[in-house]
Amino acid sequence: MFHWRRALPLSVRLFQIRSISSDPLLDQLVTCTNQFQIFQLVGIHKSKLTVQHVGCAINTLWEIQKEKTSSSLKSEAVRNHPEFIALRILAENKIDFMNDAALVNTLYAVIRFNVEAHDSLVQQLLVEGWRRLERFEPETLSKFAVCLEKIDLGTSPLMGQVVNALNMNLDNIPNIRILSSLMIKTFPVTSTRLQHRLAEKAESFMESSDNVDVHSVRRIVQFLFLMKYDHQLLMDKCNKVFIRDIKKMNTDTMCIVTGLYRQMAFRQYEFQVMAKSSLLELSNLWNNAEHFGKIFCALFPMASQETRNRLEDDLVILADKIHHISLVYILETMAEEECKNPILIQKICSSIQENLDNYHRLYLCKITDALVCLPCQNYQLFADLQKRLTAYMKTCYIPTVVVMMTRSLSMLTLTKVDEAILTKIDAIIPQCDLSDLNSIANSLIRWLEPVKVSRQNKSGLYEKLLHKVSRHGLERIQHMDNIDNLLQELTYMMNGQWLQNMLIDDILHTCQRLLHQVTWINAPFLALVTSYCNTLCPSVLDRIAEVTKENITKIHPTDLNRILYSFVNLNYDPPQEEEFYNMCIQHILSNLNSLPPHLMVLVGFTLAVAQYFPEGLIKSIFNIGFLTKLDSELDTFPPDRSTKIRVRLMQLNRAVCLECPEYQVPWFHEGYCRQMKQKDSNNKRSIYNQIHLFLGDLLGGINYAKMFVTTPYYYTVDFECILNQNKKPIAYMDENKLSSNVAEVQWGLDSQLMDNKPLPQGAQRVAIEFLNPVAFCRNSTKIKGLNAMKKRHLEILGYYVVQIPSFEWNSMELGTKDTWINYLRKKIFANEL
Repeated sequence: MFHWRRALPLSVRLFQIRSISSDPLLDQLVTCTNQFQIFQLVGIHKSKLTVQHVGCAINTLWEIQKEKTSSSLKSEAVRNHPEFIALRILAENKIDFMNDAALVNTLYAVIRFNVEAHDSLVQQLLVEGWRRLERFEPETLSKFAVCLEKIDLGTSPLMGQVVNALNMNLDNIPNIRILSSLMIKTFPVTSTRLQHRLAEKAESFMESSDNVDVHSVRRIVQFLFLMKYDHQLLMDKCNKVFIRDIKKMNTDTMCIVTGLYRQMAFRQYEFQVMAKSSLLELSNLWNNAEHFGKIFCALFPMASQETRNRLEDDLVILADKIHHISLVYILETMAEEECKNPILIQKICSSIQENLDNYHRLYLCKITDALVCLPCQNYQLFADLQKRLTAYMKTCYIPTVVVMMTRSLSMLTLTKVDEAILTKIDAIIPQCDLSDLNSIANSLIRWLEPVKVSRQNKSGLYEKLLHKVSRHGLERIQHMDNIDNLLQELTYMMNGQWLQNMLIDDILHTCQRLLHQVTWINAPFLALVTSYCNTLCPSVLDRIAEVTKENITKIHPTDLNRILYSFVNLNYDPPQEEEFYNMCIQHILSNLNSLPPHLMVLVGFTLAVAQYFPEGLIKSIFNIGFLTKLDSELDTFPPDRSTKIRVRLMQLNRAVCLECPEYQVPWFHEGYCRQMKQKDSNNKRSIYNQIHLFLGDLLGGINYAKMFVTTPYYYTVDFECILNQNKKPIAYMDENKLSSNVAEVQWGLDSQLMDNKPLPQGAQRVAIEFLNPVAFCRNSTKIKGLNAMKKRHLEILGYYVVQIPSFEWNSMELGTKDTWINYLRKKIFANEL
């Protein structure tokens, strides 16, 4: 009997297969090659169509449709065809008989044909899907989530139910393709905890399978971009797949990945170089305007000036043929890269203005934000944008959208701000998070500028709104009970100073209150926030150091550099400092082969500020092979980012030469520093001139002190004077002559920094540095790491260093010429007094 029971399911399946294969109409529907064949069959057999026939007909229509070009034109013809309307009616009548997969497949196909979300068939399919949701298989659940996103229900309660089902059945998801799709579609309504679980699940799939497709990995990178937190190990695994399969990538995928890397500031040497090479080749082989537009956005930020000129020339020719949405992304790219081609800018602006009625409010904001960064003279376009954004503002009730439009409107030169806009802002403030409040505050400050307020007497209203923003921001911070949520909201507060300065102490107080929630995952971003706040908070830094030591092997070197930089920037030594730094150095050295060149430079510089020079790292950086790779990598970076890395390499080179001459690393930045010096023009502010005059009075004449002196290794000293062995000042013979001849500087094991004209026996150079507030933490008189390193290096060069903090120079005690001169006397001649 039990043998028959085991055989029964097999016999049923065989019967089902035989039944399906013996259905001639179903076979005909499956083998149709165009819409007309399907419509003909539907028309002939309308009264005989079963639920299987209806589902097959609709899905075959979509399969045929997605193979065609200009699908938007074709979909309208299909959607309005009488037989398609008949299919929709039949489908609605047979919903109860559809299995789960057929139900969702039908919904997916109907939505793809742009049937309105309020159509009765779509509504009935959604309701039935909601009823069955908990029993959906993962693949069906994934497709259902796609459907919800397509009809703007991505943040609806129904999507929340999808997330709940995902959370309960995460362990049952069979492959990375289904997982990656669910990660992207459900992201807007997933919790931080679930986001981390999803990232961990994706990482486990990538570890257990070598056959991971590029499109799934691309979706994972998009998820990590949205997530804001860096899962560096997962990013590294994704990057390896892209490198492995870069030749399999189509143009769209390569452009998307390149754009994501740029927005995430994820710089990976091998992929960047390979992608740039492929994109350069594709830029010469483009076959249509849309194709070229995507290549332009991906290639332009990493291209040489010669290639940029060629891309700009081609774009001028093709601008009229590019889709109006693609033009927005092109305009954003031009703004980010500070394009100054007036012909191209005017061409793009004209094309956008012609299509202005077709843009949704999101794109109007993108256009506005980009245009204000470009030398655009199309004032009519600005006026049209202002008119449309103002109209949208008055009818919008979604807080995040109101904030977005407020920011864009504030960047336009408004002669008058409509009171309805200010009223709308006032209404949505209580619903905003810290990021949105910061954006509102920055917008209000722009409107408060004297030029913009001169024609209207509303400054009191602006100040009232600013006070309300501050109050709600303070309340939000004080009631925050999750440090991950706090850090996530602070992500976009790294620009604009008003709200950040108003609430900085409360932010750090909340961080202290939530220290028990600090983990190795959120510690790097907490370190970044602490450093950016420029406030010495020992309890927070100590907790970061503790978590780092306990989990050192789990932390990616990129995250580790962020942690280290917070300590060296604020010039704070954690408990058991030597043990902490040694553990970090050993972890970095063990991962040295996996680090991109620019990250090795940044890590080396960070450690150098803290006076750590691991020989393995230094020798790995200062060799011809590494520097060649670094040049290739920096050629793919935006100019400002590339310049920052090159400056860090110079500073590291200088630190090694001065502090570790035994490594015999040569000083090879002479020409680079000379070029940088020519570009840099010192701004001789009145306070520097004042100090210079007082030094002249103190020392016996203006020719006894020099201002903005260049030292060996190209430090700039604010003021320099020379004292003989009796501590008497020595006059300079030539005011324009450098105090040292850098060309005479030597290096080697027994190096001595030599001047072409030696000082008299026993004489001493004195460097006098005026320290602005940025040289100190907000709540401390201890100088920060970079300033401490400069002092250390000037002393190695033979200087006696005098530092004049701005808070002492501008204090109430020093307000007359005599008190200032007496202050300088005590500083310079401290050992004699």
